[in-house]
Amino acid sequence: MAGTLIRSLFNNLSLYGTNNSNLRSIHTSTLHYAARKGTRAKARAKKVKVEVTKVGFIPHNQRKKDSATKTVTNKHMDDTYKRVSNDNVFPMRYYRWVVYTAEDAVRAHQETHHPTMYNLPDALVYARVEMNMEAIKKNRYLESFTRLTLLPHSFPRDEERTILAFCKGPELIKKALEAGATTAGANEIVKKILDGEIKLGDYDFVIAHPNMITEMVPIRGLMKRRFPNIRNGTLDPNICDLVKKFAAGIQYRVLKDEQQENFGSVQVPVGRLNMDVKHVAENIDFLLKDIQSARPKRDGLFITRCVIVSPPSTERLKIDPFVHVDRTLSKEVQEESDDEGDAVAVKA
Repeated sequence: MAGTLIRSLFNNLSLYGTNNSNLRSIHTSTLHYAARKGTRAKARAKKVKVEVTKVGFIPHNQRKKDSATKTVTNKHMDDTYKRVSNDNVFPMRYYRWVVYTAEDAVRAHQETHHPTMYNLPDALVYARVEMNMEAIKKNRYLESFTRLTLLPHSFPRDEERTILAFCKGPELIKKALEAGATTAGANEIVKKILDGEIKLGDYDFVIAHPNMITEMVPIRGLMKRRFPNIRNGTLDPNICDLVKKFAAGIQYRVLKDEQQENFGSVQVPVGRLNMDVKHVAENIDFLLKDIQSARPKRDGLFITRCVIVSPPSTERLKIDPFVHVDRTLSKEVQEESDDEGDAVAVKA
């Protein structure tokens, strides 16, 4: 009965002209749903076996030693809180350092390098200078910088420098060569560089007279940062003094400490022990003033300590740097810095 009723309904539908093609078939096959992202990866990770390596016995004082935080000590040493010793022999750990004059420090090193002791009467003397690298703005610090200075009293060093000097005129070229230049010339040097006959890498320093700047334009791309300019001190009309400065001058680099950003130091040779003591002291004075000229315009100390050393001796003889340089900024410099600050404020 039910079968005949359904059959009649389908027949009636066909009579009214319905389109059987519009009738969709029912999907009865099984459906496969994709897993969420990361589900299969987590399942695979669970199957991976973790191998546990057994560690032998570790003493209690060695456990977690690497993970412990390292305490950084302040490298700006200040021993003013310590007592002053009344004797000549005392442990430096509990008393203040003895402060020498520059001349007395050199004399003391001369005694230790006597033939009866180290037997190095011509050993080099170094000045180790420590600085506070704080800049004008708070939480800002000076970066490491390099300077070149000509000390008033030259001394032999185990160093040979090659200098390429650009200047016009036979007289200037002759004077530059006599002053210590390795090679000196004008347009002919430029042509040899372009032809590859002269290599710039063979020279430590490249200096020039201002009248050669236009002639050197074709090799500017080859020289890059070594192109002479006033800022680097490699361009000067007095070419002879410039050659002497680079030939006999002392080049030093003040390094900022990696762990303590407000600490910087440099060790510079200032003479030999067989020189006159006063000459070495004058070199120390000139060096400290040259370093002090790089100080930022802020309150507080820039040079914090100066020690005179002479290897192979391990003695470090402290001198007072403020005998040679001012402890604080002069009023004129402070007024200039204040005026600069006002000008910046007006521009803003």
